[in-house]
Amino acid sequence: MSPNEKALVPEDLTRLFVERSNAGDAAGVAALYAEDAVMAYPPGSQTVGRAAIQALWESVLAHAPRFEQEPPLPTLISGDIALTSTPPRDGAGARAQVARRQADGSWLRVLDQPEFVTPTDA
Repeated sequence: MSPNEKALVPEDLTRLFVERSNAGDAAGVAALYAEDAVMAYPPGSQTVGRAAIQALWESVLAHAPRFEQEPPLPTLISGDIALTSTPPRDGAGARAQVARRQADGSWLRVLDQPEFVTPTDA
């Protein structure tokens, strides 16, 4: 695993996320996100921007969680935008990300919804 490895296809983002998270590399995780990315995490809130995403992951990774690769669902690509998703093993419902192709051909996440939960009726 190279800390400078870029996602050459949208599916690389999930693999690199897991590798860097398990290595405790919050800066490497944040590097997978566009500067203006929005992550719907922690649940019920949003983390906006690469710097805020890095700070969030520094806090999360301080507890040394272990992540496992999840098999990807088919990626949808339209021009320079891609939708990636995985069925989570932890029962979170679903995970989905929107990635954008960069000028150098690599991909970065712009939107990340790491957990979808079934809404409860009010």
